[in-house]
Amino acid sequence: MDRREINLISPINQLGYGVAGLNILKSLSNLADVSLWTIGNPDAPPEDHPVLRQSLQNALRPSFTAPCIRIWHQHDMGQFVGRGEKIGFPIFELDTFTDVEHHHLSSLDRIFVCSEWAKDVCLNNNLKNKIDVIPLGVDQNIFKPKESSEEATIFFNCGKWEVRKGHDVLVSAFNKAFSEEDNVELWMMCSNPFYSPEENKEWENLYKNSKLGQRIKIIPRQESQQEVYNVMGQAHCGIFPSRAEGWNLELLEMMACGKTVIATNYSAHTEFCTPKNCLLVDLENSETAYDGKWFKGQGSWGKIDQKSVDVFADHMSSVHHLRKTGKLSPNEEGVETARNFSWNNTAKEIINVIST
Repeated sequence: MDRREINLISPINQLGYGVAGLNILKSLSNLADVSLWTIGNPDAPPEDHPVLRQSLQNALRPSFTAPCIRIWHQHDMGQFVGRGEKIGFPIFELDTFTDVEHHHLSSLDRIFVCSEWAKDVCLNNNLKNKIDVIPLGVDQNIFKPKESSEEATIFFNCGKWEVRKGHDVLVSAFNKAFSEEDNVELWMMCSNPFYSPEENKEWENLYKNSKLGQRIKIIPRQESQQEVYNVMGQAHCGIFPSRAEGWNLELLEMMACGKTVIATNYSAHTEFCTPKNCLLVDLENSETAYDGKWFKGQGSWGKIDQKSVDVFADHMSSVHHLRKTGKLSPNEEGVETARNFSWNNTAKEIINVIST
């Protein structure tokens, strides 16, 4: 059977879309001949240079009748290669699209989304395209179960500083859960490359100047997925008080590491979070998505009120108690979940869909 030909447009870097694009490229290249056009300059680890070079070489003589997948923002879906099926793969967080976003999405032959939650958003916004759920994955070669040898109970959050990710309330939950006598630490790896140094420092100060600031560690942005894993492996629990997520890869990666995880029961990560693999915090209401920086009132996201903060604090306290008493077990359900959400499965789903 002849290999499929696929045209792929994506960033290739260490940011969200770039990580997804690189991993999809690598897995798809095992199943199809992929021609790649990068959005921005590619930035990949040396071990991935061969597949990157080959796919860029393929783009010199692509099939102009092959389907073209664009992994990018929903407001910028105008540029595709060839005359094959135009497939947009946006990773969005809110429940409503702007007129521009709706206009761009409506132009596509097919839309790939990460989760059933995202598919429902598309349907509720009257998009008439073919819509397929293509869950993202986790790199099983890097993110593996690992026990921490740290003496303190380490809580970990990863994801660029944002109100959307609940960074404005996580510090309150941590300070509520513990006192200065508790042997706990909160590690924040949240540097935002789209902020100025002053803005990043303001977020850091919110944590370092809080009651338990001496127990909070600000970790610089890591240069590779392996370096991210090296940090995650030292933690005991991942905590993600997100108001909205397009996928939440770091949460899935923590599961793959066998770590206990705490997260909101809302938006895209409900595709892989269950009561068996995650300590969930239900959000009873939604609110207008506004942070004064990136979100200006378009659509809604989950509302984190004081009750939600209290539940996060209670979960953190329980995790610490279990660890102190030697009863904090590896998150076996999370590890099994991560095995089911591999990048190879992502690529297979793409091939299955475009073959029908």
